[in-house]
This record gives sequence, C-alpha cells and structure tokens, in this order.
Amino acid sequence: MQQSLLPSTDLLDGLAPDARLAGWQEPIRLVRLDEHLRDDLENAGHRILVKADTQGSELAVLRSLGAHIGKVSLLVVECAAQALCDGQPLFEDVLRWLRERGFSPAYVINNFGVDGVLRLRRHLRAFARTLREGQDNRKSMCGIGGWIGEGGGRLNEPHLATMMAAMRHRGPDDGGTWIAADGNVALGHNRLSIIDLSPGGHQPMINPNNGDVLTFNGEIYNFRELRRHLEAKGYQFRSQSDTEVLLFAFAAWGTECVRYIRGMFAFAVWCPAERALFLFRDPMGIKPLYYWRSQARGIVFASELKGLLGFPGFQPSLDHRAIGQFLEFGYTFEDDRTILNGVHKLPPGHFLRVRADEKPELERYFCPQVASDQTSERGEFEEELHATLEEVIAQHLIADVPVGLLLSGGLDSSLISALAARKTAVRTFSMGFAQSNLDERAHARRVARHIGSEHEEILITPREVSDGLESTIACFDDLFADWGTISTRLLYKKCSERGIKVVLVGEGADELFGGYDVFRSSESQAPADWWLFQLYRHYCGRRYGRYFGAFRALMRDYLNSVNGDRFGAVRLFETRNQLPNNYVMKVDKASMSVSVEARVPYLDQRVAEIAYQIPKSRLLADGMEKNVLRRVARRFRLLPEETLARPKLGGSMAASWLDEQPDFRRFAKDIILARGGWTEALGLKQAMVDYFVNNRAGYNFPRAVGIFRNLAWRLLILEMWSSAYRVAPDVG
Repeated sequence: MQQSLLPSTDLLDGLAPDARLAGWQEPIRLVRLDEHLRDDLENAGHRILVKADTQGSELAVLRSLGAHIGKVSLLVVECAAQALCDGQPLFEDVLRWLRERGFSPAYVINNFGVDGVLRLRRHLRAFARTLREGQDNRKSMCGIGGWIGEGGGRLNEPHLATMMAAMRHRGPDDGGTWIAADGNVALGHNRLSIIDLSPGGHQPMINPNNGDVLTFNGEIYNFRELRRHLEAKGYQFRSQSDTEVLLFAFAAWGTECVRYIRGMFAFAVWCPAERALFLFRDPMGIKPLYYWRSQARGIVFASELKGLLGFPGFQPSLDHRAIGQFLEFGYTFEDDRTILNGVHKLPPGHFLRVRADEKPELERYFCPQVASDQTSERGEFEEELHATLEEVIAQHLIADVPVGLLLSGGLDSSLISALAARKTAVRTFSMGFAQSNLDERAHARRVARHIGSEHEEILITPREVSDGLESTIACFDDLFADWGTISTRLLYKKCSERGIKVVLVGEGADELFGGYDVFRSSESQAPADWWLFQLYRHYCGRRYGRYFGAFRALMRDYLNSVNGDRFGAVRLFETRNQLPNNYVMKVDKASMSVSVEARVPYLDQRVAEIAYQIPKSRLLADGMEKNVLRRVARRFRLLPEETLARPKLGGSMAASWLDEQPDFRRFAKDIILARGGWTEALGLKQAMVDYFVNNRAGYNFPRAVGIFRNLAWRLLILEMWSSAYRVAPDVG
C-alpha cells in the first residue's frame, strides 16, 4: 500500500484500538508514534494507522523502526497548523526522513481548515475502499512540472505551487510536490482522477529502495504484465497503480524501460544515484512535454507552456521562425521548436538526460521500421490488426467513470465504436454545425443504430464558437491552426456536462493508414525536387514561401530512411511532424482544458507498429484510402456497407463560416484589422483588407498568397493568442 502523510482532525478523535470505521472491512489499528511503536508494529496482524503528536522524539522513533515501517499504511500527523506553516525545524527533519521512505508530505501543509477536513474524509473513504478491495488500480491524466539546477535557495515551494496552479485544469482532483533539500530539484503533479481517488498512487512518488522520484502524466496499458516481470525480479509493491510499476521499471531497466512500456505518457524521474533528471515522451507524441533552459543554466519543464509563464526570470517572446511556419503550415513542423523563444518540445519517442550545469543529452528510443512495396514480405494484415485493435480498445475502455466515444460517421471513429460496442454498452456522441454545409450526423446516426450504442447529437452554433474562441485559444499553448480545435473543445465540454470524463477518439488513422489525398501524390513520377515543391505547396497552402528549404531537407532525410519510397516519406512526415505538433495537440489541449481525458487507440504503439509495416499497395487499393481498415471492418462484419463505401469528407466548419456567416466574419475582421496588431506588423494588412473589404479570395500568380481564408484564420488565432499571453507584436 502506498504510504501517505495526512493531517489529523477530529475525524480520528476517540478512535479506539482495533476500531472499525464505517465501510471498512477489517479492523484498523491506531497507535501513537512513541517509544512503544516498534513493538506495536512487530505484533500487528493487520494495517496500522500511526498518530504522531510531534512531542520531540518522533524522528528517533521512526529511525528505530527499520523495515517495520512498511506496515504503516497511513500516518496521521497531529500538529498545529501554524507550526507547520512556520516550518518548525524538528518537524522539517521528520518530513524529510519520511519523504525518503515513500511517504508524501503534500497534504501536511495544504489541507488544514474546512477544505482540509473534507479532503481527509475523502482520502479516508478511498483508503477504506483500497483496504476492502485489496488493490489500487487508479489511473489518472495529469499535469507535471518541475526543475533542475535552480538551487541556491532562490526557489522554493511557492514557486512550484505557482507553476502547477497554472496547469490546474489538467488535474483538478489532487496535487503533490517534492523538492530536494537544497531546492536544486523539484517535481510537481496535478491529477485528474479517472479511477477512484486513492492515496496509493499519489505523486510525486518516491522509490523507498533508492530514492528515485517520479512525476507521471499518462497511462501504462500493459502495467500488469510489467508488474509480474518486476515481481519476479524481487520488487515488492505497495499498490496496484501503474505509477508504482513505472517507478520500479525505471529502477530495474533505467532508460530502457520505455522500450517495454505501452501507453501514452510524459514523465520525469529524478535519479539521485546519477544526480540526473530524466524526461520521457511517448513514441507517438500523444502527451506533450516542454522544457526551457534558464539563465541559471537549469532546466524547467512542464506539460504546458503556461506552467513556464510565471517562472522567475522567464520572459516570453515569440520565435519568428516558428511564426513563419505557423502562418504557412498552421503549426510549427520542426519537432522540437515552439512558438516561444528558448522553449523546446521534447520530440516523440525521445528522452532527455539533464544534469545541473551540463548540456542536456537528447536521445531517441523509438524509431519505427517502415516497410515499402519493395521491402514488405507480409501478406495479410487484417487478422493481426483486428486482434490488436480489439486488445487496445478494450484497455482504453477501462475506467471507473463514464466513457464516451466521439462518432463522426467516418471510417476511423466508426471502427473504434464498433469494436468497443462488442466489448460493452457504449455511449456515442456526434457533432453537427448549425448553418454550415458540413454535416455528418446522418452518417453517425446510421452507425450508432448498427452497433446499438446510446447515441446523442450535439449541435454547435457560430455564436458558441465566437463566444468560446478567446478561452479556447488561451488553452492552445503552442500555436496550431487546426480548424476543429474550437468546435472539438466545445464538444468535449458538452460531454463533460453530461458526466463523461473519458472519451475515445479516432485521431491517427489517416496519418498511419494513408487516409489523406496527399498520399496519392506519392504516385507522381516527377523529379524529386519538383515533387517536394508540390508537396510543400499542398501543406502550406501557398504558391511559394520561406520554409521550403527546411521542409525539403526534412523530407530528403525521410526519403533516405525509406529507400526513396515517397509514400513512406509522406507517412513519416504525417506521423512525426504533423500529427504530434498539430492534430494530437488539438486533442490534448482541447480535452484537458475542460478536464476530460481523450484516448487515441490508433496511436497505441502496438497499432502503429503494424501500420508502418503495411505498404502503399495494400492501403491505397480498390480506389479507396485506408483499405486495410475497410477490409478489417468488412471481414469481421463491424460496420454497414454504406459506411465502408463513403469517401473521406473534406472541408472545414470554421473556414466555411469565415465566408458564409456575416457575424463570424465581422468578428474576425475587427480583430485581424485592428491597428497595431500582428497583421500590420507582418505586412499582411493589405491582403486582409482585400479579403474582408474587397471580397477577394486570394492573389493571382506569381504572388505567394493564393488562399486568403486560410491566412485569415491563422492571423485571427495569432492575434488572440498574443493578447491572451501578453506578447506584443514584434517583427524582429
């Protein structure tokens, strides 16, 4: 059982030895932390609650316990709130000793008063459940943050608390912090609880054997299998949480542990034996992690850029290369660059090793094996892919809160919903756009009837989009211009209002299984550089631009890695650059901003590894894209034939509203053409005047900007993001 340190209240007053609390299925032995404690523990046949009065001898008593401290399930500290807040020296020694042995001190200082009593009641109820059930299989999505190399007494608990408060929406249910005695290393954690809140998985979590400290955002889907391997190695678990499995996996295998993990994650481990901090991001980039090299040569990291904004010495300024890529591509395609100067993304499938005052070391641990028509030796993929999707989706459905599925009626979301419906009763949600010619609700309705889901349609109006635009853009962090972010966040919010805390979504299928028209360009016989230029124009929506050179260099590297196979190179760009820097960020930012967990089964590493082995000839066949997915659905009778025969629907809700909805167009015009803004600073005001006032759709050749509507949407986001983050226009 993971140990926790909680403040006492009158909840425990009068609790007799071997008493039973309501709902607890076994006696809970309450003893005092005094000179008799060792005897009490040696004679204990069941769990112990230790009540400490801080009379002056506690540390000596605790040190005398040795291995017997493992029998302590819950330590209740009885100490005046003022003494704790004043940092009573004696008690600080006790706290430090407890931290080193796996107790979390997070609740000691923060949970007094009425809120503290309520939290303690909740933790006692959760503790009772874990005693009754004999396990703690809590899973959670979270926000993490911290630093290394910022010691010297300059930073302390309030700085970390401010950092984590900026990301509170990612984990409103609980939080914890850990700071090294010298302040040189700090880890923070916010938790969004998906399975019953319990002290067993509280973070940051400390390895009692070696002092490693972990803060973890995500889910490890194969943690039970990993646990069995670790138990065979002699590791003893106090809980059933995937957090503890991850902590011991790092102890057992070091940085190689991520090669055994299957899940979505971003996590940090402080390893005192190596005096190093390790940062990890999952293979497909589902969970984000940002870091900044401070003036003190330390590294500060966070799940979101907002966690850095209030950090001492951090002055946000925009990276002009990133702005240029955003205006051309709608996102920053370089895998480690962000919109803010000096702030980097940890690339997917990488880890970073950081030691104080040393240059960080970045290393890739996941590099997919990509097959082509020339190298593929496989025949059928359908059976293996179906079995893997079944397993992955079953794991993604596990939660003790209501789970929903976003169902558009297209192939990707329909296949996930159909496989889920064969496992359990499911709720599906589809989204419609009022006053727009883009509407898939009828298709979603057909699939819902076919699979027997409890289905609900949610209508999004232009007014809701414009009213929610400012708050949505404030949650963007790194800039990306996916049209669906605004409406998707509204959909997540409406799901949350209906009690849904977890949703399964279909992101990743198009990129992995060749679902976009751009994959057809790989059939071109044009010379390589001309083909790359046409590909660049497709992605950036311009006739030409400033970043073709960088794009060409990246694509040449991809072509070399797949023996010149153009389909494979496009797939690598889609999955390594566009997906983690654009589409998956839409999923993470939009869902977490309203405290909903979005799960992406297609981006599970097990699914991705199969997809990378399927060559173009198997995916672009029979005149349809994603042909293998269609064959899976048809072979196992998962979906109606009308759904399988449908081509992919293109277009954009927000794009159509910019042209078709006068109110939304006026709203965008007033912001984009405001004096002193980015549109003016970047020299793009005349183009936007031609769009909004003169009703021109774009410029004719040879001028670069051919489609004003795309540029207008990106400038709208840039203007509103800059206002939300208080970054003044500056062209350098």
